[in-house]
Amino acid sequence: MKALVLEREAIRRNAAVIKEKAGAAAIYAVLTGDAHGAGLLEMAKLLREEGIGRFAVSEPSDAAALRKAGFVDEEILMLRSTTDREELEQLIDLNAVCTIGSYDTGVALNGLAEARSTVVEAHIQVDTGMGYGGFLSGEPDKILSMYRYLPNVAISGIYTQMHAAAGGERGASAQLEEFQRVVEAVHAAGFETGVIHAAGSSALMNYEFARLDAVRVASAFLGRCRRTRGDGLQKVGYGEATLEEIRWLPKGHTVGNSRLITMKKPTRVAVLPVGYQNGFGAQRPRESGLAALLRYWWGSRRQSVHIGDQRARVIGQIGALETLVDVTELKCKPGDIAVFDLDPLYARGMKREYR
Repeated sequence: MKALVLEREAIRRNAAVIKEKAGAAAIYAVLTGDAHGAGLLEMAKLLREEGIGRFAVSEPSDAAALRKAGFVDEEILMLRSTTDREELEQLIDLNAVCTIGSYDTGVALNGLAEARSTVVEAHIQVDTGMGYGGFLSGEPDKILSMYRYLPNVAISGIYTQMHAAAGGERGASAQLEEFQRVVEAVHAAGFETGVIHAAGSSALMNYEFARLDAVRVASAFLGRCRRTRGDGLQKVGYGEATLEEIRWLPKGHTVGNSRLITMKKPTRVAVLPVGYQNGFGAQRPRESGLAALLRYWWGSRRQSVHIGDQRARVIGQIGALETLVDVTELKCKPGDIAVFDLDPLYARGMKREYR
């Protein structure tokens, strides 16, 4: 048995913290990547129970799944700008809010809406440093053309995506100022921008000035965004797996594959049927710098699991599908359950359980 466990109450508490942080700003629950591994529909239903009614996705199929599951009146924002005709037609059918991140996307979307004698809602995406998509902030004329020449598109919002690179408040502030200049140019031309949003999870939790009209939140619901001490969030997601085999290895015996570990004394080991292919030990990109590198190195040396109230240290490297733990001093037997941290974003081949 192996499972990814998600605690509903912890997610609810995180949602309460996020709502308090957001204040008057609207919250878009970002459900990309199967809700960061937490399950698209499970997470959406749980968050709707907590009063969140706006969602963001990156695939039309996710928007379709939400509509089919009864999310009929909720706003669904498609975060990826696309010129694919089939995708745009599906988004129009689903009454989703599209993203326009280029002139070509705007023209394609307007043409399809015109052919259907309808008006499509959309948000403008501005690139202030991520580079993955959106109008460059130094091209205000291209952005303004979307307001001027798309009669079948109702532009109801404008947003940028703030990067989480080192730079702290100063870097975030500079990025936001760049975005605000674009917003001011739109207003100066006599157009309404609609909902203005820039902050994702990290910016929401760290920079009050970035909250604007709305925020887009994903990893913070799982307590796995860039954190500060005492922020009120709880880490969500842990793994459970039964110990498959327990045996003694003699002194001098080696374990591992690419990097061998030699037993310095007779050691009782347990085989845990999970490895890095299941996401065990995987971590999100860490901050740069020597201090962060040292923290990562020290943490990797202290990998462990819990068997009941006992802590078992991982021996050597985490394997692809199996991992050895030292149970020499522990009371345990095959079939006992080991518990370990598991980021839902990386969990693979694990049954997902909400508790």
